[in-house]
Amino acid sequence: MTEIIIASATIYDGSGGPGYLADVTIQGERIAAVDPASGVLPDGAIDGRGLALAPGFIDVHTHDDLVAITAPAMLPKITQGVTTVVVGNCGISAGTGRATGSTLPDPMVLLGAPEAFRYDSFAAYAEAVEAAGPATNVIALVGHTALRARHLDRLDRDATEAERLAMRADLADALASGAFGFSTGLAYANAGSASTQEVMTVAEALRETGALYCTHLRSEGAAILDAIDEAVAIARDAAAPLVVSHLKCAGASQYGRSGEILDRLDHAAGTQPVGCDCYPYTASSSTLDLRQVVPETPIMISWSDPEPEQAGRMLKDIAEGWGVDPVDAARRLQPAGAVYHCMDERDVDRILAHRLTMVGSDGLPCDPRPHPRLWGSFPRVIAHYVRERGLLTLPIAVRKMTGLTADRLGLADRGYIRPGMAADLVLFNPERIADQASYDDPQQPADGVVGVWVNGIATLEHGIVTGARGGRMLRRGSAPQHFNQKEVSSND
Repeated sequence: MTEIIIASATIYDGSGGPGYLADVTIQGERIAAVDPASGVLPDGAIDGRGLALAPGFIDVHTHDDLVAITAPAMLPKITQGVTTVVVGNCGISAGTGRATGSTLPDPMVLLGAPEAFRYDSFAAYAEAVEAAGPATNVIALVGHTALRARHLDRLDRDATEAERLAMRADLADALASGAFGFSTGLAYANAGSASTQEVMTVAEALRETGALYCTHLRSEGAAILDAIDEAVAIARDAAAPLVVSHLKCAGASQYGRSGEILDRLDHAAGTQPVGCDCYPYTASSSTLDLRQVVPETPIMISWSDPEPEQAGRMLKDIAEGWGVDPVDAARRLQPAGAVYHCMDERDVDRILAHRLTMVGSDGLPCDPRPHPRLWGSFPRVIAHYVRERGLLTLPIAVRKMTGLTADRLGLADRGYIRPGMAADLVLFNPERIADQASYDDPQQPADGVVGVWVNGIATLEHGIVTGARGGRMLRRGSAPQHFNQKEVSSND
């Protein structure tokens, strides 16, 4: 059994407690020992002096469903210290059977080309991930829009009772095969016609499992409180832990509402398991949506099928060059992707610092000009919000990216540095770690990440990717796993 010793590093163990000096021993796939630092560097040991060692970061919100198979090196994640990704968010997933027809409904195009959706069941998808052997672990949710595309002849209507039951059966099969939960993206047109009752009927499969209900809310704008109430009701009806995806105040008219939004979540968390995630940026990214083309939101086009040469340009400039208004220009560009500069930093601060919030990148790996969050989210939390601005302490920032997320997912053996835990670890320089990806140059690896281990496999050494891949498809066990509602405030 291979033994690795990381000596005299400052340990941030995922609990939110203060860092401490220790020697960590890895044997095979597990952490074998966490001992007080001896001050001696054994032969062959990794010198952790001046460095921080944390559990591998868990990216709770990704769209890496297909790249985990087609690009298993997972470079955007490994280079920033991410060791586990959660796929199948926002109602879109690759592991729920083939969609009907030859085209993909929006926003499933974000995951890849139609021909890549070739898995007839969640079990087949999971087997494909295992065969690919990605560099990170993969946890999968089942997407509501993907289920609708499989069972409905058109998506601009509510599902019939028979269709709801068919979707519920597919979800139940996926849960039995190890899926961690159910996601919806009710803000998107191809799911927006679904009634609350439709979602409740499908989500009934979650009962008695401990699996999650994760949702891109029906509205992130003026109607966000109603959307939160709907999400809380769906989760309560299914007796499922709720995670609100990429919580934000979207649009200038919503700036400053983060306090009342968080109060609503806090109130719900008093009676049921509730959490949320966010990314550390003031811009969002998705497909180009005409409803979001408004004067107060600067929009950058990240890709366009009919007008590929416009990628990287601002929609306003494109419209002026064409002599049309921005909505007409957006219509001409579709299908397309966009980066929306739609948030106020004060709201991002308040949401990120809140006790219920964990970190997720929401990166789009198939975007040819992705939002920088794909490559930079986790180092940015430490560089910008810990070191530069002091919004978070380093122990709390690490917790939001590790232990808190593991607790919410029901992971019993990850997210913490303790003997017996899986050896998913990231070693970094706390004074140097920083995101390098920008809106103008987004595909840049982070600085200051020294080492990454996934299930004991050295995936990055001395800042250089080794090419070794130790990731796995993680499946929920058959026994119910319970959401841990014990939270840590950013002020603790």
